[in-house]
Amino acid sequence: MSKPLTAAAVAKLRSAKDRLEIPDGGCPGLYLIIQPSGSKSWALRFRRPNGKPAKLVLGSVFDKDHETPEPGNKPFIGGHLTLAAARLLAADKKHEIAQGRDPAAAHMAERQRLRVAAIEGAANTFAVAARDWIEQDASKNTRRWKEQAALLGMKADQSLIPKGLANRWRDRPVVEIDGHDIYAVVDETRRFGAPGLQRRSDGPTESRARAMLSCLSTMFDWLIRKRRVITNPCASVPRPETPKARDRVLSNVEIVKFWRVTDKSGEPFGAVLKLLLLTGCRLNEVAGMHHGELCDDGAMWTIPGIRTKNHRPHVVPLPPLARDVLAGVKRIEDANLVFTTTGRSPVSGWSKIKDRLDEAMGKPPHWILHDLRRTAATGMAELGIAPHIVEAVLNHISGAKAGVAGTYNRAAYAAEKKAALERWAAHITGLIEGRPANVTALRGRS
Repeated sequence: MSKPLTAAAVAKLRSAKDRLEIPDGGCPGLYLIIQPSGSKSWALRFRRPNGKPAKLVLGSVFDKDHETPEPGNKPFIGGHLTLAAARLLAADKKHEIAQGRDPAAAHMAERQRLRVAAIEGAANTFAVAARDWIEQDASKNTRRWKEQAALLGMKADQSLIPKGLANRWRDRPVVEIDGHDIYAVVDETRRFGAPGLQRRSDGPTESRARAMLSCLSTMFDWLIRKRRVITNPCASVPRPETPKARDRVLSNVEIVKFWRVTDKSGEPFGAVLKLLLLTGCRLNEVAGMHHGELCDDGAMWTIPGIRTKNHRPHVVPLPPLARDVLAGVKRIEDANLVFTTTGRSPVSGWSKIKDRLDEAMGKPPHWILHDLRRTAATGMAELGIAPHIVEAVLNHISGAKAGVAGTYNRAAYAAEKKAALERWAAHITGLIEGRPANVTALRGRS
């Protein structure tokens, strides 16, 4: 009798020259299929009511390369299945077999019914399917759904972007889109940018290609759950490479140049840029600041969980320098946003602002605005501030506050965060004024 498979063994097993079919001793009839290409899937072997052998492919093996596991609590045929989910689904199908039914024949009949209904239904074109997914799922459950809509070729109001993907495939039934189509779009995005959108860089971008594949895969997974398609064509497309973790930190000389040129960036852009460095917050958090998030004296800024990456409220004690920056921002009457030029939406156009910054700073080595957050974190650490306080300032639940520590240590560290941000602001002030601040100097910096 074969041994029961384990999740660790499933992840560890690799492909060979020939196709492998490995039985699971923990669930008779269930097999792990490993193709020479390396792809893994689950299959159930059984006998039909007439006694003839049959095989039913249950779905692909869920691993780290997939964006999401099988949706909901009940696994389904065609989903990404863990070992436990595959056993549960196999047991369900074996129950049908025991009752004299043929799950393979029933599945094929359902596939054919869905295929005919989808092809005949004009409402299942790519443009309509993308609009439905954005409206019914992405806009309600994804913080950056507008970016996903743009990748699919749609604006926030669900109108089509000229030359965008939804416009290109507006009349194509989604059931006709296969892995070749997906690969072509992902490769196009890598080399030339997303269809219909302005390019973000001159060379190939793996991150943009990865975002396109992830967006399409998530949409097709949703369409599977809604029984509008049978399979996810993205499953056979290789995931673009993950970039190496960035470690770019601005030097003291670059910090001084950055601070001085922000005064020439125009308002309210200059204020946003300075607060990025002073607080270590993310760009969308600072740019989307509301007046209602600031306390009466402006010394405390509370970012609600709906606007943070980890969905946890984040309290930011603002040092005097940050309050001075905010005091210089002209308020637009009746506008709740602090940084806005229209009164209705946060300031934008950061790619152009960044290009002007680089030019004014003398074209320093490549850096991005998010590196200001890393610069603040590194700077505070080199000033002798404890790692768990730095993480509290950044609203991180990792490292020193991960695992059990993150569960039981609920301290807000309000006083420590206030002291850390004030020391960091004092250091920046000392650099700008050309004098040493009353803090420990940064090590290894020019």
